[in-house]
Amino acid sequence: MSLPDQLKNQHLLWRAGFGPAAEQLDDLRRYKPSQVYKALVKASSGKPDYINVADNYLQGLFMGAEQKGRLEKQAFTPEEKRMIQQKHREGERNLNIYWMKEMVNSKAQFREKMALFWHGHFACRNVNVFYEQALLDVLRRNALGDFRVMLKEVSRSAGMLNFLNNQQNRKGHPNENFAREVMELFTLGRGHYTENDVKEAARAFTGWASNVQGDFVFRKNQHDEGEKTVLGQTGNLGGEDVLDILLEQKQTAVFICNKLYRYFVNPDPDTTRITQMADRFYKSGYSIQDLMNFVFTSDWFYAPDNIGVVIKSPVELIVGIQRMVPMKLAADQPMITLQRLLGQILFTPPNVAGWPGGRAWIDSSTLMLRMRLPQLFNDEDELNVMPKSDDDRMMGKMDDGTPAVTPKPKTAFKGMRQINASLDWSLYHKHFEKTDRSKLLNAMAGVLLQTGSAVSESVLRAASDESSREAFVRTASIQLMSTPEYQLC
Repeated sequence: MSLPDQLKNQHLLWRAGFGPAAEQLDDLRRYKPSQVYKALVKASSGKPDYINVADNYLQGLFMGAEQKGRLEKQAFTPEEKRMIQQKHREGERNLNIYWMKEMVNSKAQFREKMALFWHGHFACRNVNVFYEQALLDVLRRNALGDFRVMLKEVSRSAGMLNFLNNQQNRKGHPNENFAREVMELFTLGRGHYTENDVKEAARAFTGWASNVQGDFVFRKNQHDEGEKTVLGQTGNLGGEDVLDILLEQKQTAVFICNKLYRYFVNPDPDTTRITQMADRFYKSGYSIQDLMNFVFTSDWFYAPDNIGVVIKSPVELIVGIQRMVPMKLAADQPMITLQRLLGQILFTPPNVAGWPGGRAWIDSSTLMLRMRLPQLFNDEDELNVMPKSDDDRMMGKMDDGTPAVTPKPKTAFKGMRQINASLDWSLYHKHFEKTDRSKLLNAMAGVLLQTGSAVSESVLRAASDESSREAFVRTASIQLMSTPEYQLC
């Protein structure tokens, strides 16, 4: 069955980006998917700017050359420690908001979407804004580049080395955490290495650390120079050698392509397609751009069975609405609150395995909030749900070590009952201005929904304002975005 270009282009824009923007609606029928994909690649070909949101105080304290070597020995008072931790948390919040705005507004949709995928693949949690900024830069710069390069840069990043405890990995007392996760989660996948491989690889990574500024440091006196055997290869192996050995295994390409297929194509894996992808990926020397070219230009990517079957992640959902209906927010904090309520806070994955995705995004409470989200943006509903405490992050304590106290709902949501967004419907209205009134609902559903299932027209009309054309377009669109079908792309 031949599908219209509009549906294919929407499918492509949701998978290789965060959905169509209001200004792109007229192009959905005008161009072929191959042309749209070419434009996506071109827009994402440049090097991204480094995102730096760190507080001036922190920058002066941690990044000044005169501080090198002294900070590690400096004793801070409890008040100073609390202030530094608070500034790091504020920096993390600002980094979250900045990146989310990039997802909404950037022309480099393809790069930012790929970076979000890698953000989940190389899941990392640090309450250190410098580490987070640096790791995000690695992911965005290499999002469509060479996986080999990205793996090595991630493995040498202060964020990942600290998160996976390699700072404690020393000769004679190896810490296996980093080596295990590099194999299990970043390259081979569980079941494709032995416990001895982990032990030997951990010895190879001894001495890999970072300084207080976040620069990679190889502490030679802590490195095990002895002979090691990893996946059948023996020698005086170092960390770089182990990474090369892992990349030599075709299983690494298979593991990565399995995740990519589930994320970008269909949550139900197709062994034949994944094998084709892995062959291409491996033979190209791990070129991510080449692999994604293969996926997004293949006829099978646009098969009906692959359209409207992926549950939007919370970030995709929030960003996608803002792209379709541009808006200005009175405050940014509600975007963090929504992420928390819906179960995906940027830079705060639940664990080293990242977000499970798929059906895990949906439960009885999150589905109802997801369906209320368009009303919340339109200020026709109130944000009256209490986010769950992130006890995994705090380990049951506050920054200063005192027991965490759950704030009362009134305190937690003071001034945040409404999102207070100013929505600009002008471009959206303009797209439908020549559409016959009797065909408006179907036309809007065709733009907003990717599923083949029909939405009851009578129910939508009953919930919409038909006093004027513009009122109907706005209210009916909000109703369409409040359906279960809108949760899928």
